Amino acid sequence: MEPGAKVLVVDDYEPNARGMRDLLVAAGHTVRVAHNGADALRFASDEPPDLVVLDVVMPGMSGVEVCRELKTRSLTRLTPVVLVTGNHDHAYRLAGLDAGADDFIKKPLDVPEFRTRVKSLLRLKRLTDELESTEAIMTMLGQIVEARDPYTEGHCERLADYATALGAALGLPDFDLDTLNRGAALHDVGKIAVPDGVLLKPGRLDPDEMALMRQHPVIGDNLCRTVRSLERVRPIVRSHHEREDGRGYPDGLSGREIPLLAQIVGVVDVFDALTTNRPYRTAMTTQAAYDIMLADAASGWCPVKLVRMFIDLHRSTHFRSYSGRTQSDVSQPSQARA
Repeated sequence: MEPGAKVLVVDDYEPNARGMRDLLVAAGHTVRVAHNGADALRFASDEPPDLVVLDVVMPGMSGVEVCRELKTRSLTRLTPVVLVTGNHDHAYRLAGLDAGADDFIKKPLDVPEFRTRVKSLLRLKRLTDELESTEAIMTMLGQIVEARDPYTEGHCERLADYATALGAALGLPDFDLDTLNRGAALHDVGKIAVPDGVLLKPGRLDPDEMALMRQHPVIGDNLCRTVRSLERVRPIVRSHHEREDGRGYPDGLSGREIPLLAQIVGVVDVFDALTTNRPYRTAMTTQAAYDIMLADAASGWCPVKLVRMFIDLHRSTHFRSYSGRTQSDVSQPSQARA
């Protein structure tokens, strides 16, 4: 078994719980025991385990119900759960799989099988943790980019809020909403390679500086390419500056070639750039931003329908609380260096 793991054993029958605990402790693991579902969920929240060994039949919450709840919580959704059951009925296994169970162990325990399955699941958890750590480093790079420019404080958080709300309004599935949330945090990660003299320049960029700035989507995509778990985020990072008419960058995509999630982040990115102070101009009013975005959409930037949907959403929700924090009442030129 993988040494040093934290394992939560959940079984209402004390002899079974004690037996599994003793096997795990002998292998060098730290074990916590719960005898019902409520305690199991509380223990998992207090100190997220590396593995949960969970009896299926218990009074109160069943093991399947506990598993389902664990898999919905952000702290434990990637924690392997193995269900222990004496019932070999196919329906039980289907219910467990539907709840998110990662494996099954039959009663009475076959000790070598128990050890092997636990070892396999802990190895999977270690690999998942390594992937999460790498993704966290990438997210931190995105935060470093934001921290370099005092004008963009909170930019990625607002984009995540805007983008996921717009995605939900479009009826996108949960995995797309999760991708939008992560993509908003990483959309400008490639700016880590843009010098401060260009990124924070108070005036208009010259042609060479603009060419350098326009490389940030490619640089960001290349960074994300190294992390397999960010595969779905890459189209957002690379393509959020593309235009419907093909005049965007870096690839000159047009029309349906542009991924929808990238267009969503592109729309909300421009809105936030227009309505917050930047080194090269002061913020616009919300209405001025609406007008400019609609005009630009009509001229080939992005689908007008998408912009209208965002504007309607923005007008009708709490997003209005973002507006006015740094806005001036003076309309500015339509260029938004997002």
